[in-house]
Amino acid sequence: MPVDPTALVAQTPVIPVLTIERIADAVPLARALVAGGLKVIEVTLRTTVAIEAVKAIGREVPDCVVGVGTVTRPADIAAAIGAGAKYLVSPGTPGDLAAALADAAVPVLPGCATVSEAMALSARGFKVLKFFPAEASGGIAWLKSVGAPLAEAKFCPTGGIDGKNVAAYLACPNVLAVGGSWVAPKEVIASGDFSRITELAREAAALRR
Repeated sequence: MPVDPTALVAQTPVIPVLTIERIADAVPLARALVAGGLKVIEVTLRTTVAIEAVKAIGREVPDCVVGVGTVTRPADIAAAIGAGAKYLVSPGTPGDLAAALADAAVPVLPGCATVSEAMALSARGFKVLKFFPAEASGGIAWLKSVGAPLAEAKFCPTGGIDGKNVAAYLACPNVLAVGGSWVAPKEVIASGDFSRITELAREAAALRR
Protein backbone atom coordinates (compact mmCIF):
# COMPACT_ATOMS: atom_id res chain seq x y z
CA MET A 1 0.00 0.00 0.00
CA PRO A 2 1.44 3.43 -0.90
CA VAL A 3 2.54 5.74 1.92
CA ASP A 4 -0.08 8.51 2.23
CA PRO A 5 1.41 11.96 1.40
CA THR A 6 -1.62 13.96 2.59
CA ALA A 7 -0.02 15.27 5.79
CA LEU A 8 3.19 16.18 3.98
CA VAL A 9 1.42 18.08 1.19
CA ALA A 10 -0.91 19.81 3.64
CA GLN A 11 2.08 21.56 5.24
CA THR A 12 2.31 24.07 2.41
CA PRO A 13 0.14 25.72 -0.26
CA VAL A 14 3.03 25.73 -2.76
CA ILE A 15 5.77 23.17 -3.43
CA PRO A 16 8.69 24.77 -5.29
CA VAL A 17 9.70 22.63 -8.27
CA LEU A 18 13.45 23.09 -8.70
CA THR A 19 15.79 22.29 -11.57
CA ILE A 20 19.22 22.77 -10.01
CA GLU A 21 21.98 23.28 -12.54
CA ARG A 22 24.88 23.99 -10.15
CA ILE A 23 25.53 22.06 -6.96
CA ALA A 24 26.71 25.27 -5.31
CA ASP A 25 23.18 26.67 -5.58
CA ALA A 26 21.46 23.77 -3.80
CA VAL A 27 21.97 24.69 -0.16
CA PRO A 28 21.48 28.49 -0.43
CA LEU A 29 18.39 27.91 -2.56
CA ALA A 30 16.87 25.53 -0.02
CA ARG A 31 17.73 27.89 2.83
CA ALA A 32 16.13 30.82 1.00
CA LEU A 33 12.90 28.90 0.43
CA VAL A 34 12.71 27.65 4.02
CA ALA A 35 13.37 31.20 5.28
CA GLY A 36 10.37 32.35 3.24
CA GLY A 37 8.13 29.68 4.74
CA LEU A 38 8.28 26.98 2.04
CA LYS A 39 10.01 24.03 3.65
CA VAL A 40 8.64 21.30 1.36
CA ILE A 41 10.57 21.39 -1.93
CA GLU A 42 10.95 19.17 -4.99
CA VAL A 43 14.28 18.70 -6.76
CA THR A 44 13.75 17.34 -10.26
CA LEU A 45 15.93 14.64 -11.79
CA ARG A 46 16.57 16.80 -14.85
CA THR A 47 20.23 17.61 -14.24
CA THR A 48 23.39 15.67 -13.54
CA VAL A 49 23.76 17.28 -10.10
CA ALA A 50 20.22 16.57 -8.87
CA ILE A 51 21.05 13.60 -6.63
CA GLU A 52 24.06 15.36 -5.12
CA ALA A 53 21.90 18.43 -4.56
CA VAL A 54 19.37 16.37 -2.60
CA LYS A 55 22.16 14.92 -0.46
CA ALA A 56 23.59 18.36 0.25
CA ILE A 57 20.22 19.83 1.19
CA GLY A 58 19.43 16.92 3.48
CA ARG A 59 22.80 17.28 5.16
CA GLU A 60 22.89 21.05 5.58
CA VAL A 61 19.26 22.23 5.70
CA PRO A 62 17.59 19.98 8.29
CA ASP A 63 14.37 22.03 8.35
CA CYS A 64 13.82 21.35 4.64
CA VAL A 65 11.61 18.46 3.50
CA VAL A 66 13.28 17.64 0.21
CA GLY A 67 11.61 15.38 -2.31
CA VAL A 68 12.67 14.13 -5.73
CA GLY A 69 10.63 14.78 -8.87
CA THR A 70 10.77 13.64 -12.49
CA VAL A 71 10.89 10.04 -11.29
CA THR A 72 10.30 8.19 -14.56
CA ARG A 73 11.84 4.72 -13.95
CA PRO A 74 11.73 2.25 -11.07
CA ALA A 75 15.52 2.63 -10.80
CA ASP A 76 15.05 6.32 -9.94
CA ILE A 77 13.25 5.35 -6.72
CA ALA A 78 16.23 3.68 -5.06
CA ALA A 79 18.57 6.46 -6.16
CA ALA A 80 16.27 9.15 -4.78
CA ILE A 81 15.61 7.45 -1.44
CA GLY A 82 19.30 6.63 -1.13
CA ALA A 83 20.06 10.34 -1.51
CA GLY A 84 17.64 11.16 1.31
CA ALA A 85 14.44 12.03 -0.54
CA LYS A 86 11.52 12.39 1.86
CA TYR A 87 8.95 11.91 -0.90
CA LEU A 88 8.78 11.14 -4.63
CA VAL A 89 6.95 12.73 -7.57
CA SER A 90 6.45 11.36 -11.09
CA PRO A 91 5.28 13.28 -14.18
CA GLY A 92 3.25 10.29 -15.36
CA THR A 93 2.77 6.78 -14.03
CA PRO A 94 2.91 3.77 -16.37
CA GLY A 95 2.09 0.41 -14.84
CA ASP A 96 5.60 -0.72 -13.90
CA LEU A 97 6.38 2.61 -12.26
CA ALA A 98 3.06 2.64 -10.41
CA ALA A 99 3.80 -0.81 -8.97
CA ALA A 100 7.27 0.25 -7.84
CA LEU A 101 6.03 3.54 -6.34
CA ALA A 102 3.30 1.70 -4.44
CA ASP A 103 6.05 -0.23 -2.64
CA ALA A 104 8.22 2.82 -1.91
CA ALA A 105 9.03 3.52 1.72
CA VAL A 106 8.26 7.25 1.41
CA PRO A 107 5.15 9.21 0.36
CA VAL A 108 4.50 9.44 -3.37
CA LEU A 109 2.71 11.87 -5.69
CA PRO A 110 2.19 9.89 -8.91
CA GLY A 111 1.46 11.91 -12.02
CA CYS A 112 -1.74 11.78 -14.06
CA ALA A 113 -3.30 13.86 -16.83
CA THR A 114 -6.61 12.08 -17.52
CA VAL A 115 -9.63 10.79 -15.62
CA SER A 116 -8.73 7.18 -16.47
CA GLU A 117 -5.22 7.62 -15.13
CA ALA A 118 -6.53 9.23 -11.96
CA MET A 119 -9.00 6.37 -11.46
CA ALA A 120 -6.32 3.72 -11.99
CA LEU A 121 -3.96 5.36 -9.50
CA SER A 122 -6.72 5.85 -6.93
CA ALA A 123 -7.60 2.16 -7.29
CA ARG A 124 -3.99 1.32 -6.43
CA GLY A 125 -4.35 3.25 -3.18
CA PHE A 126 -2.62 6.51 -4.04
CA LYS A 127 -4.31 9.27 -2.01
CA VAL A 128 -2.87 12.42 -3.63
CA LEU A 129 -2.08 12.68 -7.33
CA LYS A 130 0.09 15.10 -9.25
CA PHE A 131 -2.04 16.59 -12.05
CA PHE A 132 0.48 17.31 -14.81
CA PRO A 133 0.82 19.23 -17.04
CA ALA A 134 -2.05 21.05 -15.35
CA GLU A 135 -2.69 24.04 -17.61
CA ALA A 136 -2.15 22.05 -20.81
CA SER A 137 -4.46 19.25 -19.60
CA GLY A 138 -7.51 21.33 -18.71
CA GLY A 139 -6.39 23.21 -15.64
CA ILE A 140 -8.97 24.47 -13.18
CA ALA A 141 -11.88 23.44 -15.40
CA TRP A 142 -10.63 19.83 -15.37
CA LEU A 143 -10.24 19.82 -11.60
CA LYS A 144 -13.75 21.19 -11.11
CA SER A 145 -15.18 18.65 -13.56
CA VAL A 146 -13.68 15.63 -11.81
CA GLY A 147 -14.57 16.82 -8.32
CA ALA A 148 -17.89 14.97 -8.20
CA PRO A 149 -17.10 11.70 -10.04
CA LEU A 150 -13.71 11.35 -8.33
CA ALA A 151 -14.83 12.61 -4.95
CA GLU A 152 -12.05 10.88 -2.98
CA ALA A 153 -9.16 12.00 -5.19
CA LYS A 154 -6.97 14.91 -4.12
CA PHE A 155 -4.52 16.67 -6.38
CA CYS A 156 -1.32 18.67 -6.48
CA PRO A 157 -1.49 20.35 -9.90
CA THR A 158 1.80 21.35 -11.52
CA GLY A 159 2.66 22.82 -14.90
CA GLY A 160 1.79 26.32 -16.06
CA ILE A 161 0.93 27.56 -12.58
CA ASP A 162 2.29 30.94 -11.51
CA GLY A 163 1.51 33.93 -9.33
CA LYS A 164 -1.39 34.93 -11.57
CA ASN A 165 -3.44 31.73 -11.40
CA VAL A 166 -2.24 30.02 -8.22
CA ALA A 167 -5.03 31.40 -6.03
CA ALA A 168 -7.70 30.01 -8.37
CA TYR A 169 -6.09 26.57 -8.25
CA LEU A 170 -5.88 26.61 -4.46
CA ALA A 171 -9.56 27.53 -4.31
CA CYS A 172 -10.49 24.14 -5.82
CA PRO A 173 -11.74 21.84 -3.03
CA ASN A 174 -9.84 18.84 -4.43
CA VAL A 175 -6.48 20.66 -4.50
CA LEU A 176 -4.24 20.27 -1.44
CA ALA A 177 -1.29 22.26 -2.81
CA VAL A 178 0.26 23.26 -6.11
CA GLY A 179 3.71 22.77 -7.54
CA GLY A 180 5.51 25.51 -9.41
CA SER A 181 8.84 26.98 -10.40
CA TRP A 182 7.84 30.66 -10.31
CA VAL A 183 9.02 31.00 -6.70
CA ALA A 184 12.57 30.18 -7.78
CA PRO A 185 13.10 31.57 -11.30
CA LYS A 186 16.14 30.23 -13.13
CA GLU A 187 17.50 33.68 -13.83
CA VAL A 188 17.24 34.66 -10.15
CA ILE A 189 19.04 31.48 -9.07
CA ALA A 190 21.73 32.09 -11.70
CA SER A 191 22.29 35.62 -10.42
CA GLY A 192 22.58 34.40 -6.83
CA ASP A 193 19.80 36.69 -5.60
CA PHE A 194 18.55 34.34 -2.93
CA SER A 195 16.97 37.16 -0.92
CA ARG A 196 14.57 37.64 -3.83
CA ILE A 197 13.68 33.95 -3.68
CA THR A 198 12.92 34.33 0.02
CA GLU A 199 10.56 37.19 -0.84
CA LEU A 200 8.79 35.11 -3.49
CA ALA A 201 8.55 32.17 -1.09
CA ARG A 202 7.07 34.38 1.61
CA GLU A 203 4.36 35.57 -0.82
CA ALA A 204 3.56 31.99 -1.81
CA ALA A 205 3.54 30.72 1.77
CA ALA A 206 0.95 33.36 2.66
CA LEU A 207 -1.53 31.99 0.12
CA ARG A 208 -4.60 30.23 1.49
CA ARG A 209 -6.36 27.19 0.17
